[in-house]
Amino acid sequence: MIRVANAPCSWGVLEFGLEGETAGYAQVLDEMRETGYEGTELGDWGFMPTDPDLLRRELARRGLALLGAFVPVALADLDAHDDGEEAALRTARLLAAVAGPTPFIVLADDNGRDPVRTQNAGRVRPEHGLTAEGWRVFAAGVERIARAVRAETGLRTVFHHHCAGYVETPAEVEQLLTLTDPDLVGLCFDTGHYRFGGGDPLEGLRRHADRIRHVHFKDCDPVVAARSRAEGWDYFRAVREGVFCELGRGDVPFPAIKAELERLGYEGWIVVEQDVLPGMGTPKQSAERNRAYLRGIGL
Repeated sequence: MIRVANAPCSWGVLEFGLEGETAGYAQVLDEMRETGYEGTELGDWGFMPTDPDLLRRELARRGLALLGAFVPVALADLDAHDDGEEAALRTARLLAAVAGPTPFIVLADDNGRDPVRTQNAGRVRPEHGLTAEGWRVFAAGVERIARAVRAETGLRTVFHHHCAGYVETPAEVEQLLTLTDPDLVGLCFDTGHYRFGGGDPLEGLRRHADRIRHVHFKDCDPVVAARSRAEGWDYFRAVREGVFCELGRGDVPFPAIKAELERLGYEGWIVVEQDVLPGMGTPKQSAERNRAYLRGIGL
C-alpha cells in the first residue's frame, strides 16, 4: 500500500539558507496533519527538534511518521566529504532514535552552490558537467557516506537528483547509478526535478525501477520551464516563478506514474513536494489541493 506524506520544503523550509520568514515546525506539522498527510521528512537540521524524545512526541501526537531527511553535501569537493559524513551520521542517529531503521538518509549534492549549475538549471549542457575525475570523487563520496550511515545506524541511503546540482539531467542520474553500488545506494526519484532536468518522468521511473526506494511527487509547469530556458533564469528565479506548481497543473503524468508504481509493486511512501521560497505562496491551501488531487487519482 502506498502512503502519502509531505515535506517542510512545501512550506518554504529549504536547504539553501535563503532570506525570508517561514512557519515554525509546530505549524507545519499541524497543517500537514490537517490537510490529510500521514508522514513527513525532517527538513533542515534544527528546523524540527533535535532531541529524539521531544521530536518523537511531537510527531506521535499528530499521528505522523518520520520518513527521512535531506542531507546536502558538496560531493564534488573531496575536502567536503569529512563534514558531509559527520552531518549525515548526526542526522541518521536522530532518525534512528525517533523512528528505528525505516527512514532514509536522502543524500544530495549541495545544490545551488556552483554558480554555473545554478544559472543553467533546466538547460544543463554536457560541458557544464563533471570531469571523469570529478565523477570518481563524487561517487566515492556518496558511497562513503552511505556505508558509514549503514554501519553505524543501519539506515539506508537514497540519492536525490536535483536541479542546480551536479546530478540533474537523465544522463547524470544514469552515470551516478552506474558508478555506485546498488546494494549501498538507492535512488530517491523526484518527478519534478527529473522533468525540469530534461527527462520524461515515466520513462525514468521505468528505467531506474530497480534502484528506486523513495519517491517525491513534484510537478513541473511547462510554460514556466520554457520561459526559464528562453530568458536564462537561474534556479531560484524559476522556483520563484512557480516552475514547481501544484500537482496536476504541470505536465508530470501522475496517473500513469501511480499506475506504474503499482505495477512494480512499490510499497513505499509518496512524498509531496511543492518547493516554494520562504514566505511565498499559500502552503496550507496548496497542500490541501495537492492532497485532493492525489485522492482523485486513487492515492
